[in-house]
Amino acid sequence: MILLFDTNILLHFLRQSAVSKQVEADFDPFRPTNKLLLSIVSEGEIRSIAIQSNWSVLRRQTLESELLDFAVIPIRSKDIIHRYAEIDAYSQNRMAGKPLPMTARNMSKNDLWIAATASILHAKLLTTDNDFDHLDGVYLDLAKIKV
Repeated sequence: MILLFDTNILLHFLRQSAVSKQVEADFDPFRPTNKLLLSIVSEGEIRSIAIQSNWSVLRRQTLESELLDFAVIPIRSKDIIHRYAEIDAYSQNRMAGKPLPMTARNMSKNDLWIAATASILHAKLLTTDNDFDHLDGVYLDLAKIKV
C-alpha cells in the first residue's frame, strides 16, 4: 500500500500519540510491503513547527530519524502541478464539467500541494484534517483518522 502522511499525522508519530497508535493498528505503515511518502511541503511544515516551537536537540534528532522512513516527494513534477491547479479549481467550484456538490472550499496552498501529490501517486492520504473531505473518492483515497 502506498501511504502519504499529512503533516499532522507525522506530528502525531513524533509525539507517539493515540492517533499514531491508531494508524499503526489500522494500516501497519512500517510493514516492508508498504511505501511511505511525504510531500516536501509537509517536510517544510514540520521543520517550521520545530523552529517555532523551539524543539530540543533530542526531539529534532527524532524528527531526522523519522524522516528517513519516508520517500520525500518534490512538487516540481508537471503532473503534480497540473493536478494542483485542477484540485484548486474543483475546490472553488470553478471546474468546467465537474461541479463540486457543495459550496466552494478554500484549501490552504500547502494542503493543495499535499492533495495533488497523493492524487498523482495514487497514495492513500492519512490525515486528521477535514480539509480534504470533499476530494475523497474524486481526486484521492482519504483515510481520516479520528482525534
